[in-house]
Amino acid sequence: MANLRDIRRRIKSVKNTAQITRAMELVAAAKMKKAQNQALAGRGYADELNKVLVNLKENVDENAHPLLEKREGNKTLTLVISADKGLCGGFNGNLFKEVNKAHTGETEYVTVGRKLRLSLMKAGNDIKADFVVKDPVPFAEARPISKYLTEQFLSGEYDCIKVAFNDFKSTMLQVPTLVQLLPIESNSLGEKQDYEGVGKDQIKEIDKAAALEKEYTFEPSPEKVLDTLLPQYVNFHIYQMLVESRASEHSARMVSMKAATDNAKDMQDALTLEFNKLRQAAITAELLEITTAMKAME
Repeated sequence: MANLRDIRRRIKSVKNTAQITRAMELVAAAKMKKAQNQALAGRGYADELNKVLVNLKENVDENAHPLLEKREGNKTLTLVISADKGLCGGFNGNLFKEVNKAHTGETEYVTVGRKLRLSLMKAGNDIKADFVVKDPVPFAEARPISKYLTEQFLSGEYDCIKVAFNDFKSTMLQVPTLVQLLPIESNSLGEKQDYEGVGKDQIKEIDKAAALEKEYTFEPSPEKVLDTLLPQYVNFHIYQMLVESRASEHSARMVSMKAATDNAKDMQDALTLEFNKLRQAAITAELLEITTAMKAME
C-alpha cells in the first residue's frame, strides 16, 4: 500500500496535469472560434461565385474546360489534410482509416499536416508533396496547393484529384470525408457544399432560378471567364477544406482535453479520499499506541 508521501506526490502530479489540460482546452476553444469565423467570412464570396457559375453553366458547353473533362483511368492523387500535433482524440486516426478504405494501387498522396504524412509513409505510400499551412489558415497559402493539384491534373499524370479532410458538423461531431476535387463535376458546379460555412445546418442552397434571372455580360466570352473562374473555384474549395479541418482539429482537441481534465479531477478526488483514509488510520494507530503506553505505565 502506498504511503502518505507517495499519495501526496501523486495528487500534486495529477493536479498539475489537470491545469495543463484545462489550459489546452481553453486555447483550442479560442482557435476553433477563429477557424469558424474564417469559414463564415468566406460565405459571401462563395454565394456570388456560385451565382456566376450557375449562369456560366447555361452559356457554355459542359466539356468546354479541361478541369471539367472526365477521364477513363483510375490513377488518383489524394490531398490528405491532417493535424501537425496529437492530443485530439480520434481526429487523425479516423481520417487515416477513411483514406486507407479508398486506397488502391494507383493512389498517391499530397499531405498537409505532419501526423498523417508520417502514417502514410510508414504504410509504404508514395508522398508526392508536403505543404505546411499556418494557423489560422491564410487564404494565400491555399493557392500553392490548388495550383500544384491543378497542374498535376492538367498534365495528364492523374485521372482524378481527391481531398480527404475532417468535415466540421458540430463541436462534438467531425466527419472524415473524401471528396472529388478534379475533374469538377458539372452537375455540382455552382452548388453549395457541406463544408462551406462550417456546419451543414448553416448551409442555404443557392436559389438557381433567382440566380438565372440576373443578366450577366461575360467579356471577352463565357469560355474565357470560365477559364479564369474555375482555378479560383478550386482554390476557394481547398481553402474551405483547410479551414474546416482546422476547426475540426481544434474542436476535437477541446473535447479531448475537457475529458482529460474531468478524468484528472476524478482521479484527484479518489486520491484525496485515499489519502484522508490513510491519514485517519495513522492517527488512530498513534492514539492507540499512546493509550496502550499510558495503561502500561499505570
